[in-house]
Amino acid sequence: MKLVNIGYGNMVNTSRIVSVVSPDAAPIKRLVQDTRGTGKLVDATGGKKTRSVIVSDSGHIILSALTSETIQSRIAGGADNAEDEADE
Repeated sequence: MKLVNIGYGNMVNTSRIVSVVSPDAAPIKRLVQDTRGTGKLVDATGGKKTRSVIVSDSGHIILSALTSETIQSRIAGGADNAEDEADE
């Protein structure tokens, strides 16, 4: 099991990630709103602005304060890159 840091000490299993997308598109905003009522929304932003949305194979939607590019580079890098952005 390989975990990736998505900010503020929160980790996600990379094998469960389907996509990492920007929250700006209208379909993604609708997806987040629809998921909010189902109990499958995980807010890992730490109170900051949502900069990426992670979709998992279980139907969970995870909000992160890190950009999609940062998360994708951490997934590709393989190492725990928690020091890349000190206190995101």
